[in-house]
Amino acid sequence: MKRDSFILAAGIGLAIYSILMGGECLAAEKKRIIIIDSYHQEYLWSQQCNEGLSASLLKFGYLDDKKQEKQLNKDDFAESSGAIIKRLWMDTKRKKEKMDIAEVTAKFTTITKEFRPDLIFLGDDNAANYIGNQFLDSRIPIVFWGVNNTPVKYGLVDSYEKPGHNVTGVYQTTYYKESLELLKTIVPTARTFAILSDDTTTGRIHNKAIQFLDRKGELPLQLVDTVATNNYEVWKKNTTELQEKVDAFFIASSNLKNDDGSFVTNEDVAAWYTANINRPAASGFRYRVEHGWLCAVDDSGYNQGYEAGLMGHEILAHHVDPSTFPPRVPPRGPQMVNKTRAKKLGIPLTDKMGIEEYIEGPDPVKTSQ
Repeated sequence: MKRDSFILAAGIGLAIYSILMGGECLAAEKKRIIIIDSYHQEYLWSQQCNEGLSASLLKFGYLDDKKQEKQLNKDDFAESSGAIIKRLWMDTKRKKEKMDIAEVTAKFTTITKEFRPDLIFLGDDNAANYIGNQFLDSRIPIVFWGVNNTPVKYGLVDSYEKPGHNVTGVYQTTYYKESLELLKTIVPTARTFAILSDDTTTGRIHNKAIQFLDRKGELPLQLVDTVATNNYEVWKKNTTELQEKVDAFFIASSNLKNDDGSFVTNEDVAAWYTANINRPAASGFRYRVEHGWLCAVDDSGYNQGYEAGLMGHEILAHHVDPSTFPPRVPPRGPQMVNKTRAKKLGIPLTDKMGIEEYIEGPDPVKTSQ
């Protein structure tokens, strides 16, 4: 009888041990994280967002060290002691036709399902809209970044206060007014401006937001006109003509193509502008100032990505429910000016202008491409 009791007790003990150990193994199971970016790896804004995201993944233990962080940013894949991370690029800056977007959406939806992620990160509007809606109200939590102006517009979030679904994230306020105020401070004689934009989802969002602020009388300069075209030659022609009518420009977006359909890089657009246009230009982003345009109050891509990573960690590690986790705007970046561009335009810079960061270069390009 004692022997039977001992066997029974041992069996119960073994079962409890197995359950506990199984729980430990389950708890130690690697998190599977997929990142889908709307654009392409060479796009500077996306690089800055993904650098912020990978920095947060490192801080919160989903990457083991700086070497893995570099590997993720280089190879779009990393496996650490705690996570398996995969990144995909939709490339919708260059492949933006409806058929292209439909194909990449279908392809990446399949890849995501096969990957079986514990969390999906979605970078910028197209990934949030097209991929996000494929997984809306699924079991997989979703965190977006870089959604322009409002997170509600794609039906992924019910309201700022109560998202209501499996989706939350970080959105862009974009500092249109503040960037133009900085330009006005640097060039106090400026009175009028025009918007230079492409005719894309992002471009139209920026244009409407600036036009709305102008109608409300909240901008320091008067809006005269808006260029919205994807054709590089048309964009250059309209910009050249407009510089005789306005004191400054706001660079809203510049996803342009040549007549043969080839994509024109942001660097090439900025190089042409700085070589041929003598009007100062504001934007809302660091990478544009780095390319050579005059100034911006930076809607920081790094902060967008980092804040998204923080929210993802809260969901994975602390079981925060996305449906009750309000979307938010991260801290802004610095007020920045390109010293090379200011020098070429003959604009003196002083400490009283409130400039928080100076960018050097690129050197003015002597070209009329």
